[in-house]
Amino acid sequence: MRFPQRIVCLTTEPTEVLYLLGEQQRIAGISGFTTRPAIARKEKPRVAAFTSANIDKILALNPDLVLGFSNLQADIAAELVRAGIEVHIFNQRSIEQMLNMVMMVGSLVGATDKAAALVADLETKIERARDMACEFAARPVIYFEEWNDPLISGIRWVSELIEIAGGSDCFAELAQHKDAKNRIIADPGEVVRRNPDIIIGSWCGKKFQPEQLMQRPGWAAIKAVQSGFVQEIKSADILQPGPSLITEGLPQLQAIIQRWNAAQTFRKHWD
Repeated sequence: MRFPQRIVCLTTEPTEVLYLLGEQQRIAGISGFTTRPAIARKEKPRVAAFTSANIDKILALNPDLVLGFSNLQADIAAELVRAGIEVHIFNQRSIEQMLNMVMMVGSLVGATDKAAALVADLETKIERARDMACEFAARPVIYFEEWNDPLISGIRWVSELIEIAGGSDCFAELAQHKDAKNRIIADPGEVVRRNPDIIIGSWCGKKFQPEQLMQRPGWAAIKAVQSGFVQEIKSADILQPGPSLITEGLPQLQAIIQRWNAAQTFRKHWD
């Protein structure tokens, strides 16, 4: 069986996985938004954004497989399919689906053993995080803000990471919706009413501005604002559904929750 030799990755996740599997020689082109590994941006030509792509440039690379992510790339995929290109679009929205994506990428390039080993390592990290969370005295309520105008709460995999790390998602019911439009918090006052212990900002594609958030009308009453637990996790570490969710995003969540628990212990000691 001959496996693909010239793969174009329309998003950063399959690029990350192929490098982790040691199969990067198969990559013919990448997304301009690729962040990891950093060397990919030096080694591979960039042929796509996220919702747009240079179709002519992709076709010139003569790919035997194109990998993408989500319904937002459906139009790109359709155009490539019409041009006779083999296309696989992933749609992972949960931790389990992300791990399945890793296995699928591995199978597509004949590296199932290496993919299984990578998944096993990621699962071990998840279980260790769960074990650490059991040692925390309390589970803080966490509001995760994916976007600021309008307010958009965290997607499913973020909600799952919060639970794994030892927290409780402030808007867990919204996290089940795949599309961001269905995770809009129409009334900012609802965040005030739910009164999270921790606020984490990760504005997709731009820098989080905590001072702007804390100045919103009524938000000074939120426990997270009063205690200073308004934190940032960069979107590249937690909003790209690849292995970096576990290797980069999860440890940062753990550290934030650990600091919060330590602060509660200190406060009780001095009260």
